[in-house]
Amino acid sequence: MIKYIRSGLTFLLTVLALGAMAQSTSTATTSSPYSQYGLGTLNTGLLPQTRAMGGISTAINKISGYNTINLLNPASYSNINLTTIDIGVYGNISTLKQGNITGERNGNFRLSHFNFAAPVTKHSAISFGLVPYSELGYNYRQTAANFGTGTATDTNAVNSIYSGEGGLSKAYAGYGFGIGKHLSVGGNVSYIFGNLRKFRSTEVPALQSAGFLNSRSEQSNSIGGINFDYGAQLSFDLAESKHLIFGYSGSAGNNLNSKITNVVSQYVSSADGTSSAALDTLSNQLVSNGKIKLPMMNRVGISLQKDGKYLIGADYSRSNWSDLTIGGVNQNLQNSESYSLGGQITPNNNSIHSYLALIDYRLGVRYDKTYIKLNNTDIKQYSVSAGLGLPLPRNGGAFYKINLAAEYGVRGTLSNSLIKENIISFHIGFTLNDTWFQKYKFD
Repeated sequence: MIKYIRSGLTFLLTVLALGAMAQSTSTATTSSPYSQYGLGTLNTGLLPQTRAMGGISTAINKISGYNTINLLNPASYSNINLTTIDIGVYGNISTLKQGNITGERNGNFRLSHFNFAAPVTKHSAISFGLVPYSELGYNYRQTAANFGTGTATDTNAVNSIYSGEGGLSKAYAGYGFGIGKHLSVGGNVSYIFGNLRKFRSTEVPALQSAGFLNSRSEQSNSIGGINFDYGAQLSFDLAESKHLIFGYSGSAGNNLNSKITNVVSQYVSSADGTSSAALDTLSNQLVSNGKIKLPMMNRVGISLQKDGKYLIGADYSRSNWSDLTIGGVNQNLQNSESYSLGGQITPNNNSIHSYLALIDYRLGVRYDKTYIKLNNTDIKQYSVSAGLGLPLPRNGGAFYKINLAAEYGVRGTLSNSLIKENIISFHIGFTLNDTWFQKYKFD
């Protein structure tokens, strides 16, 4: 009976994750004005178990004896010796503030990851899956008097409304293998795809009754292309159960296909502010059919782990987003940097009488200098995270764990008329390790 319950739980989480993925590809899954820059708000690709430790990942392979699909460093696949499935969902609550004004609170929900891995040989494994790559979602307005000139007060005021939605997803397949006793290398081939849609509307409320039509410009960027990730890990056994690992991983600066179209239409607004469907299309043209030049990304990390007891680590990453071009046009971004520090402790992973002693307790901190710079001010993000690894009872050769993570972050600043975001996010992941595809031997 327990076996059927666990199989049903795995199926339920898979359906839930795929449903969240479908939502994320059709609607906005973030509510941040900073997502309008570059390719949107980037997804880190972190699992809940590593996110709870501040995002350390480059020098991570197994965690508390569980196989972990760490796609941020495909060299880690070489340590996978059981069929592994990792599924997760994510939700957040964000609050915006500018000056003395606090904006409304927004909530979002989506798939965080769907990963699969299986061993090929004793020291190699394959992995594939689907994760979000970036998210686009914002909505704000600016009002200027006297047909937008601002020279009079409340005289034929013009509302300029800016909004955006969409995002990019990343489907990947990778292979990692060991070379000798201490070195592992690996790589991922990824297909990044999706659509980013940005809208700008112009409304003159005072002239609505006179039959004045509002105008809306919609720019849609359809994106698709191949990208490559690679990595290496060098491990040393300080004792039989104590390991020191150095990691490096990177992403190549490949080109993605980009097709940008622009549609200009007219519409009317009702008294309650809702907009009608387009009454007339004034223009529908192909703006650009070119390439997006992705930046080079590099990550380094170190971790120290005593099996079944503790894990601590640190990461640093840098991405050359100043090189990002869309259709040959540089996007005027800056290079980004990230620092992560965190770890976990397990009181007693062999405990029989205390379930609390079996739980992984995780904590971490993270600092990001994003690729956005506005009003000569770097947009930075600070966050602290915590989480739990909840093991479930074993069933033969199968291992199960539920990973929970909560993160509180602050992005942006109130200085120089900018916006400050307070973000609380929750992450739930389900990890399965089992002996699938095993050849049985008979005497």
